[in-house]
Amino acid sequence: MRVCSVREMRAMDRYAIEKLAIPEEILMENAGLASAAVLNREIGIPGRRFAVFCGGGNNGGDGFVVARKILSDGGSVTVFLLSDPEKFQGAARTNLEIIKRLPLSLVRLDSPERIRGDVAHCHGIVDAILGTGLDRPVGGLFKEVIERINASGKKVLSLDIPSGVNGDTGEILGVAVRADYTVTFGLPKIGNLLYPGFARGGKLHVCHITFPPDLQTGESIRVRINTPPPVPPRDPDAHKGSMGEALFIAGAANYFGAPCFAALSFLKAGGGYSRLAAPASMIPAMAQRGGEIVFVPQRETAAGSLSEENFEALLALSSTMDMVVLGPGLSLEGETQALVGRLVRDIPVPLLIDGDGLTAIASRLEQIRARKAPTILTPHLGEMARISGKGIPDIRRNRIGVLQETAADLRALIVLKGAHSLIGMPDGRVSVNLSGNAGMATAGSGDVLTGTIAAMYGQGLPLDEAVCKGVFIHGLSGDLAAESRGEDGMTASDILEFLPEARRADRAGLPEHLRRRYAGPEVL
Repeated sequence: MRVCSVREMRAMDRYAIEKLAIPEEILMENAGLASAAVLNREIGIPGRRFAVFCGGGNNGGDGFVVARKILSDGGSVTVFLLSDPEKFQGAARTNLEIIKRLPLSLVRLDSPERIRGDVAHCHGIVDAILGTGLDRPVGGLFKEVIERINASGKKVLSLDIPSGVNGDTGEILGVAVRADYTVTFGLPKIGNLLYPGFARGGKLHVCHITFPPDLQTGESIRVRINTPPPVPPRDPDAHKGSMGEALFIAGAANYFGAPCFAALSFLKAGGGYSRLAAPASMIPAMAQRGGEIVFVPQRETAAGSLSEENFEALLALSSTMDMVVLGPGLSLEGETQALVGRLVRDIPVPLLIDGDGLTAIASRLEQIRARKAPTILTPHLGEMARISGKGIPDIRRNRIGVLQETAADLRALIVLKGAHSLIGMPDGRVSVNLSGNAGMATAGSGDVLTGTIAAMYGQGLPLDEAVCKGVFIHGLSGDLAAESRGEDGMTASDILEFLPEARRADRAGLPEHLRRRYAGPEVL
């Protein structure tokens, strides 16, 4: 499913109205009727009381349609206007004039105290206050009303997006409605799917409001929910070499876990042959944890990290691999960082850079741009700040824009890790991943991700699809681990151990509750 910005949604509205001659009133009617259908399904309308809060503009107009439908379906409703009625225009004005003539309560709200009784005795609340166009902090009466709604304990349905959530970023602009259900119109907005806004939306639905399919699927919309294709079936005659060969250049004194998690996850996710190039002194200890790994002992510095003397041998070995992973637990030792810079430029196969490797290349980005083979970067927010030159607050405010800009500049595939990780391609495509959970915010989780991505590529997926699939499988494994053991106390080892189960579930068919969750909004 495609995901759009507020600007793109407005363009779609204009096209439908001006080019397809679909009246604005029809679009608003469809939005309101779909929302009322969700209200009836989730709460029930006949014989129940509702409070509908309407701000100015079309979001308020959608609320008027919902109020009218509540009345016609046997419910009672009070409509609270938070904006001057004279400011409504177009279809919103039309629907306001209609409800003025209906036997319902219409109140021009000037104080939050006025809503106390209606909210206390209603069965549900409809939030049609601000919509997707909000770009500044919520204040005044709007803020007070939203706080009252959140404190009410009532079921809340938000129209398009919970009021107070930025439609392009998912930011909470001061205060935001906590909805139990949201119906978004046309397509999901970016803010519907990115945290923290996603957590305010409750169960998310989408109504296409009679937009034709080509408006919903056009290539000009570059963001979509991550739904990668299946991994090719395993050939009964397969051998370890045919299931992918990966080299992990990783590890330093006191960093035993990261290289093992990375190399083992490649095997646990279905990869065939995993080599780990690490300081020679570390290998006896790591071999006890991962006897299935093929170890390649390396010369080391006095600090116990990889020496630059390994360059020629590592480069030669890299050329025989399907993919190289560079960075887990490498340390920030100066000689090792210099080695990373040289390897990045010359490794002739797809290269995934993570962890300390990202720190090393942050001041050597020209080495990324100069690469002839594809590059994959897997930064968290702090690492993304270093490679993009943007501050963390700036990235939070524009995750997708910064990701698209950086991926294009570096000609790299970038996985911006976090809740609902984002996968950015050099051509501007972005996938929003919906698998995973908060328990995966733990040391070593990113190392497991690197091996999982490499395994997807080794098993025959094109590189862009392999990255998307790896992120998805990694999140699925975390979700299965959470269902079995809980999110609290989850470790990278748990994610690692559930990778085979994640692969099995992905092939055989996901549990229905996970299938629905990963598919994104329910289409009405």
